[in-house]
Parts: sequence; structure tokens; C-alpha cells
Amino acid sequence: MCDGQRGNNQHTLYPQLGLYWNATILFNLFNRFLFSIAHPSSYAIFARSTSSSKPLSPRRDERLLTLLHPQSCARLLLNGQYKFRLSPTASVSEDFAMSSSFDDGGWDDIPVPSHWALHGHGAPAYQNIQYPFAVDPPRVPTENPTGDYRLTFDLPETWPLRVGRAILRFDGVESWCKVWVNGIEIGTSSGSRLPVEFDVTQALAAVSGPNITLAIRVHQWSAATYLEDQDQWWLPGIFREVQLLHRPEESVIDHFVHASYDCTSGTGRLLVECAPSGRVVVPELHIDAPTGTEVLTPVEPWTAECPKLYMGELVTAGERVPLKIGFRTVAIEDGILKVNGRRVMFRGVNRHEFHPDQGRAVSAEVMLEDVLLMKRNNINAVRCSHYPPHPHFLDLCDQYGLWVIDECDLETHGFCKVNWERNPSDDPAWAEAMLDRIERTVERDKNHPSIIIWSMGNEAGVGKNIGVMCDWTRKRDPSRPIHYEGDWSCQYADMYSRMYASQAEVDSIGRREEPPLADSALDARRRQMPFILCEYAHAMGNGPGGMLEYRELFEKYPRCQGGFVWEWIDHGFPKRTADGQTYFGYGGDFGEQIHDSNFICDGLVFPDRKPSPGLIEFKKISEPVRVTGVVDGDGTGRVTVLNLFDFVDLEPIDIVFSWSLEVEGEPVASGTLDVPLIKAGLSATVQLPNLPRADKEGYLLVVVKLAKSTPWAPADHEVAFGQIFAAPSSSEVTITPSSIPSMTSQGVIDLGRAQFSLSNGQLLRFGKLKLASAPRLDLWRALTDNDDACYSEAAIDNGRGWEAAGLNRMLHRVDSMTIEGNALVVKTFVAPAITSRGFHTTYRWTADDVALHLEVEVVPHGDWDDISLPRLGIRLGLPKAMERVRWFGLGPDEAYPDSKLAARMGKWDLPIDEMQTPYVRPQENGSRADIRWAEISGGQEGAGLRVEGCPSFALTARRWTSEQLHSAKHTTDLVPGEQVWINIDHAVGGLGTASCGPGVLPQYQLRAQRTTFSVVFWSLE
Repeated sequence: MCDGQRGNNQHTLYPQLGLYWNATILFNLFNRFLFSIAHPSSYAIFARSTSSSKPLSPRRDERLLTLLHPQSCARLLLNGQYKFRLSPTASVSEDFAMSSSFDDGGWDDIPVPSHWALHGHGAPAYQNIQYPFAVDPPRVPTENPTGDYRLTFDLPETWPLRVGRAILRFDGVESWCKVWVNGIEIGTSSGSRLPVEFDVTQALAAVSGPNITLAIRVHQWSAATYLEDQDQWWLPGIFREVQLLHRPEESVIDHFVHASYDCTSGTGRLLVECAPSGRVVVPELHIDAPTGTEVLTPVEPWTAECPKLYMGELVTAGERVPLKIGFRTVAIEDGILKVNGRRVMFRGVNRHEFHPDQGRAVSAEVMLEDVLLMKRNNINAVRCSHYPPHPHFLDLCDQYGLWVIDECDLETHGFCKVNWERNPSDDPAWAEAMLDRIERTVERDKNHPSIIIWSMGNEAGVGKNIGVMCDWTRKRDPSRPIHYEGDWSCQYADMYSRMYASQAEVDSIGRREEPPLADSALDARRRQMPFILCEYAHAMGNGPGGMLEYRELFEKYPRCQGGFVWEWIDHGFPKRTADGQTYFGYGGDFGEQIHDSNFICDGLVFPDRKPSPGLIEFKKISEPVRVTGVVDGDGTGRVTVLNLFDFVDLEPIDIVFSWSLEVEGEPVASGTLDVPLIKAGLSATVQLPNLPRADKEGYLLVVVKLAKSTPWAPADHEVAFGQIFAAPSSSEVTITPSSIPSMTSQGVIDLGRAQFSLSNGQLLRFGKLKLASAPRLDLWRALTDNDDACYSEAAIDNGRGWEAAGLNRMLHRVDSMTIEGNALVVKTFVAPAITSRGFHTTYRWTADDVALHLEVEVVPHGDWDDISLPRLGIRLGLPKAMERVRWFGLGPDEAYPDSKLAARMGKWDLPIDEMQTPYVRPQENGSRADIRWAEISGGQEGAGLRVEGCPSFALTARRWTSEQLHSAKHTTDLVPGEQVWINIDHAVGGLGTASCGPGVLPQYQLRAQRTTFSVVFWSLE
């Protein structure tokens, strides 16, 4: 028998007397009574329902959207256009609900599901941590936006009105609602991302005519809001489905599918608990057995890599319910989390529900798009942050294969602003409300095989109520371990979980040498637990960097079982400028009094779900097949293929390994590799055919593709690639200086085909190309979100930040200009005002008949010991007619020192405008790394510039300066100017993930030291 009938759950803040800490509850009830006298209009926000019909006990999900075949029960989906009225306070008459004849003709129309703030009623608001009102639980503001909904509908003629029960179900309402049917009060509920069901049988039976009136009042704020302080937009309304369900006599009240797998025998164990009893039928397994009976049978197990589902039916006297059964066993053994007896590695993401037009009212098509994008980018796990998702998403995870951490709709992060005083997690008055939330989570989602971990919530502090939730969950479902990141001592949880621990700390945890806890017993217990990073690699703006080092630790230490990047998608809402240009808005763009700016835009995909460079990098980091190898000088070589799947063997019929030899980006030979079957976790080495000898820099590219279509990707989808160095460059780029600088009557200095200013030594013209701005030292970049957390004036006030050090306001002083033999030598001092720090910079120009060579020597002056640099190179301006860049180097996308694994060496060609990455908040972007040569061209005259590295450089090309980029708040602020700005960088600083997490690792920091670098220019005519 399922525990689905736990009594009349009120879904409100206060528990029934006698359950928890009775004296404290009585005291709080008395306070509520006093408050209700003083604030009668607000009391209903958190009071119990007084109607005779109470919300039903939580049970498994029951929806219309995703059933694989029809049930025998009548259903009516009540989505559609409702009449709607928004009031600024909760003190509004309830007369709209009391009569079906109420005149709502002057009300607006609003779709359900939706958020009223996205349909012209109020506006979305973003705060990450802080509550949008005074922290005074359980009270909320009098100015409490209140939405009233009305829908008139008819029951189908076939609706069995006189037999069985009628259930009204809401899958998601933010944040508190009261419901009436034909003027009869049905009940109240809170718990925004959780379902609630009401028995409306008597209300429907009282209908005298064909029309039925459904009325709902929704308050934006309620006592429940204190439990829902997740990092997301505040978006009230009825945002998931509304359904009317007929429940015949002897229909399924609730059921629990237990389907485990014995990896030693290959046997599945199936036990279905059901109230009332019935039969379980699984044709493919030849099962026809009573409920409550254990059945053992050989099966194929369910995993995220091979999500085998068996279709069946649960049959009672009243209905037939479809079953989707996945056999798998989750266990923690020897300090390792295992599924079906094997250690699993989470290559995961945190996922909020979001769509730029729909908010959290995401459609089935959007959910499928998310799942397919994740699978195609080698993501194998999802943490449902920080609430249970729409249940259809879990159906898709079952079907397509993703490991899931299902998280309770709980976060009280804003209490940190008041030192966690009165935090609900440790207040007995909130115990039943918190327990109710995990019950509704588990009971709704318990039959999904993709869910392998229950999470009690997020950033809700610590306290006894977390323990109450864990104890109930462990008793109700001992087959899944329990997660709660806030429980660092692991007093309640079954695994050690952290957010944004640095690579160094993860290394110590992997060795089980983390700093000890004061409680030796808890310390010993925690050291024997598996470790995951439930959030890491904060994907805000340009980044994250340093993911490779995390992956190496996950692979090095069995205890470290991966993690979940924060997060999946940028939450930006579309806005328009006065002249009709569109951009994505973030916190502060919608009139919020307090907000957290663009911290809501921290995803691997942009709001329109286009992949960011961060996702492309994470796909490479997470690839389940790794290709390495060596090419010998005689053209022979070998390739090693490592199968990083946890369960799936690499079979030749499923995977194609194609290779091509490219010399300076041009293919010269290609073929396929005969790779044998490789068991999960093992590798194989394959000999290469004899390759042509390369006389220039060459690379062997091996691409791993699907040989045939899968449910989540078409044939030829690229799963992984490896690029192997095959031949070095024949020689570095050099010129033999043959031209001697000479002054002309026009007041310029000629050197080869170049002309320089006689007054300051700056390059004016090269061939037909007239420069808009001469090359000179550049150390600055528009701060990324990660830089801003580390190096901005606001972040660092000790003079060691980039802005504090003045790197954004460097002044250039010419100290001397001399002709030394065949070289023009210009010495400068580059420094900001206020400080005594700077850089002595020498430009040495030489030329032959066609090329121009620049050598730059940079010598730091003053104390730079504690200050890293954003970049070190030169910046120049070219005419705006420049349109394209061709280059040989890493590409095609941007690459930075700690985020360039996904880039591959090749010859690339892009318009300058397509070399920009449209981060929601503009910032440094678009650098291409390890470039051997690049050509910038365009314009009717055909003039352009070729740059060759000695041996390589990084390049950015854009139509605005770094300063303009830094000042922009939105993409529409970036207006093309009269120049194309080119950065030719000897070195670039890394990205890190300091917007939330560790900064740039030491090996990727750019330090100020004596440096000499050079490039060669060629004129394109």
C-alpha cells in the first residue's frame, strides 16, 4: 500500500497540532490570530482554507500531455484564455468568485499557462538572494499584487457526472491560490512548482446548467514565498496546466513502481505497489502479475547512456494506467555512487525552466529542444534547480537518457542577509510546510527511472527541518540517495556536495584529505562519501575557464564524480529600443527597485537557446570518446581511442572514425579508421596508414561521428574529435631588412612600402592601406563578468585590480625616435595617471621591398608583482571598409588560454561581424588564438593587411573599441564606428570563473615581465 493517503494536507505554512513542537505552534497560532485582527486583508495570504474541500494528498503525476496511450478515465484540459484582473493589494472583494453570473466583461484576457507579468500586467523582477520585501516571516507586504482568474466551460456530454470523483489539478501556481467552482470555495494551496489536487465532485454535482465557472485568486506574495527564494525571475501566475480528471470507482489512487537491477545476474526485480490492488502487465517481459507481488526476470537495464524502457499497464477494476519501466539500481558502495554496479561520472548542468517569451511556462517543444541540445553536447546529467521541473521534462529524461537530481521547491537564501535569523530550516513552525514540499516532490516523481538522487532543496541554510525531510524521504524511498549541498557536515545527506570549490580544494577532497570536521564521527562518515560539485564553472558571460582541470580531477579520483555547470540558459527577456532594435533585458531593465543586474544571464546557451562558446567548450570537455595519438616523422603513426562511457561499448556499427591530414589548413589525405569494439572504460590503439609527408605545419584530425541515427541525433552527428600534431612549420617568418628609413619632403618617414609620422613615429600608411589608428601597446580588455568579480574598481579597492591599476586609462608618451641603421626605433612610456607604474615600450620597425617587421619590447616599471594583465599586444585601427578575416590558427570560434580545448587548428574565413559573440551584457569576446597568419580585407580598392606571427599571436577584430565595449550595457549599445579595431596579442589572460567560483588559475594568468614579441605585416593589394 502506498503512503499516498496521509490525511488532508493543507499545503499551508502551519502544521496540524500534535505533529511537531506543539508549544511553539500554539504560540505562533496565537500570533497569527493577533496579526489577523491588525491586518485582516492580508491574513488570507497565509491562513488555512476554511472550506470543506481540502487539497488531496500528494501522489504520482497524472497528466494528459505525455501518456503513451489513452487511459480509461475522462480528462478535460482547462488551458486556454481566461478572464483576468490584477489588483495592487490582497484586499479585494471575492465577489468575482461567488456567482457564475458575475460580469467580467471589462476584464482582460490572459492565456493559461502563463505569467501575468509577461502579458502586460506588472513586470518581471530579478533578485538572486535578497527578498523583494522586508524579512519578517511569515508576513508579506500589503502591496501584494493579486490576480483573479475566471473561466467558464462545459463538461463533455460523455463526462460521467454521477459516478466516481472529479479532481481539479493545478500543476504550478505562483505563489498562493484560492479556488472556487460555481461559487463554492474548494480550497487553498501554496508551493509554486508543485502540483495540487482538489476534489470537486460535490461542486460539479451542484451544477444546474451546462456552464461551469472556475474562479482562482492568486497572490504574488505569501508566507510560502519565504521558502521560494530561488535565483530566478519573480513571475507570478498559473504557469502550468490546469486539468479536470475523472476518477472512477476502483481507479488508481496512487502507485509506486520499484524496478531494480542485479548487475551480476542480469535480472530485474519488479514490484508495483498500488491502491487499490490490481494487475501489472508487461508484454515484452511476459509479465502478468498481481500488484504487490515481486517478479524476477532477465532484463536490459536502464541507464542514461542506453535508456531502455519497458512499456506496460497497471490494471485495476476502474482504469488502465500506462507504465514506463526502467530497471536500475542506485547504491553508494565503498564511498562511490554507483548505478547498476558501476561508478558514474556526472557531466551535468543545472537547469532552470525558462523561455524568453514564456518564462517558466515552457512548452513541450521547448523541453524537447533542451533535452536534445544536452544530449548532442555530451551532457549526461541534469540537476533540476531548484524545484521539480514540469513532469514532461522528466518523461523526456526517461526516454532519451539523462541522469537527474530532482530537487525540492525550497530555498531560503535571503535569510543570509539577516544572519540566518528565523530561517525556516531550523524553525519548528515551518517543519510541516517543508515536509509537505518534499512529500509532494517524491510522490509526484517517484516512478521516473531517470531520477537517481533526491535533493532536499538549495541554499536554505541548515537546521532540524532538513533532517525531518531527509528522514521521511529515506523511509519513503530507500532506493535513491539524498543530496543537500548546505549540509557540509553531511549529518543528513548521503553524499558530500559543494558549490564552486576550487580545483585545489577538489584535489584535497579527492584524496580524502579535506580539513577535518569538529565532530570526529561526522568527519569519518563524510570522508567515506562520494563527492559532487552540484554547481561549478559558473557560465556567466565569457567563460567559464578552467573546466579541463576539473575534468582531470574527476578522472583522477574515484570519489570525485563530476558536477553540474551553473547553468543551462541565460534568462534574458526581449526588449526593444526606441528605433525598434531588439536585445535581451536583465535585472534592472524592468523597473526593479532592487535587483542583481545580469547575474541572471549565466548559461551555456543564450536566451534564444543558441549555444555559447562555453557550451561548445563543455561539449569537448565532456566528450565520451577521447582520441589521442602520434604521427612519426616518416608518416607512420597510431591513434589511441579511449571509451569514456560508463556503460556503453563502442561498436563499429554505431561509430565512425574518419581522419584527414591537413597541411596549413588544407586537406591532403583522408580516410576512415578500423577501430575494434572497445568496452566501456577501456581503450584501443590503431595503426595509421602511411601518410603523405608534410612540408608545412600539419595536423591529423580524427572526427568521431554517429554511424546511424539515434533518437537524439541524426547520422553523422559529431560526438568527439581529436587533433594530433603531424608536422612542424618549416621555418619561422622572418624578413631580411633591406630598406633604410628616410625622411621626405612631405614630413613623413618612408621605410619600404610604409610611411611613418615624423612627429611621433606612428605608422600612417602601408602600401595602399591608410591606417585609421597606428599600432601601439594595448593592455586592456572590456571586463568579462568573471573579470569584473576579480579586477574591477568595485571588486578590489587595494589598487591591485585592473581598473584600480589604471589599465583602462593608459597614456602614451613618446620619449625618443631614432634611426638605427635600417631600423626606425620609437621609445615610449605607457602609464596611467596617479600611479608610478608603467611600461617602457620600444617599437623597432624594419622592412624589405614588400614586408614590414615590427618588434615590440615591453619592460615593466614600478611594482606590478600582484597585478596580472588582461592582455599584452598592440592595437591598431583600419578603415571601416574592412569586412572579413581569413586566418590559419585555432577556430572557428573564440578561444582563450583556459578555454580553448574545443578549438581546432585550421584555415578559417569569417565576416568581422560574425566574429563577435553576442553576450547579453557586452564584454571581451571574439579572440582567436594561436594564429600563424591572418588576412583582414575588404573595400573596393582591395587594400588589406596580412599579419604573420613570429611564431603566433591572438587576434580580435571588431567595429568598436574595447572601451566602448566595456561601457555597453546591452548589445544594441554597440554601434559600428569609422574604424575596424584589430588587437594583435602576444598573450591574453585567462577567463576563470570568478563571477561565482575560483578565478584564473596561475598558469593562465598573464604577469608583467620583460617581454619581446614581433609580427610581420604584408599589404594585400
